[in-house]
Amino acid sequence: MTKPSTDLHLVDPSIDMSLWAGREDPEPDSLRWHQVITPVRPDSAPGAALVGFASDAGVARNQGRVGAAEGPRAIRRALAPLAWHRSAPVFDAGDVSCHGNDDLEAAQQRLAERIASLLVRGHLPLVLGGGHEVAFGSWSGLARHFEAQGEAHPRIGIINLDAHFDLRDPTHVRSSGTPFAQIAAECHARDWPFRYACLGVSRASNTRALFARASELNVLVREDHEIDALRLDAIVRDLQRFMARCDHLYLSIDLDVLPAAEAPGVSAPAARGVPLALIEPLLEAVRDSGKLRLADVAELNPSFDIDGRTAKAAARLIHRLTLDT
Repeated sequence: MTKPSTDLHLVDPSIDMSLWAGREDPEPDSLRWHQVITPVRPDSAPGAALVGFASDAGVARNQGRVGAAEGPRAIRRALAPLAWHRSAPVFDAGDVSCHGNDDLEAAQQRLAERIASLLVRGHLPLVLGGGHEVAFGSWSGLARHFEAQGEAHPRIGIINLDAHFDLRDPTHVRSSGTPFAQIAAECHARDWPFRYACLGVSRASNTRALFARASELNVLVREDHEIDALRLDAIVRDLQRFMARCDHLYLSIDLDVLPAAEAPGVSAPAARGVPLALIEPLLEAVRDSGKLRLADVAELNPSFDIDGRTAKAAARLIHRLTLDT
């Protein structure tokens, strides 16, 4: 298949299409992602738009294992050979890079601008991290969009599949451990409701203070040990009730929600985690709600990945999230 031609002056220079490569099958109707994806342009029809957030500044500030800045490239490579099952288009919208720890806040605002620009053109932004500091930039882009559209009190539901609440106090240090506390503060300042569900939480990895903070904020919490095959349907129903009270959804997936055997290449590998087979039905419930406006995948650290397991898991989650047939 020959990809559509592009006018280079309309294409973001941060877009590296060389990452999109792989096998090509001779049979009809055998396309793969690398044969279909194109650089996003100002006149592109609405579709899913991949945006990289090449940052691990928040992880460094959080005293974690750095290397997540290379995550977006690794996810693209893992997505490239996957079979194509969409009817709507998908685009590469380039990367926003964070240049050192002191650039984090500015990089988050650059990401917000990129996301708002995609949203106004009708795209579904899918952000590839990068550390989980990506979440504050992602939400900020969604907030900008709704403010520009004149939506005074948007009911945004935040669904975080994560071993950690990421509700640490951002007063002194803003990091990969603080984005949802930052978002809660921004919602309070705007007089917007803060609606947050965190599924897959590890009690061993979150202090009593963080559980108390989650309770104060009325967070929907389901711990990792609660999410099993017998209770999965009930948790999906809990999630559906949460989503019913929201007009828009932002899905954030921290790959450290998965067991270390499935996702070794993260900043903080999980001793237990929630298996991919149980994460996918939660993701699909969000996808099928009709309310998803934005999603991101965070914490892939290729430096510690084994056989590309974590990158492949990330690619599969994105593949499931974007199925429309």
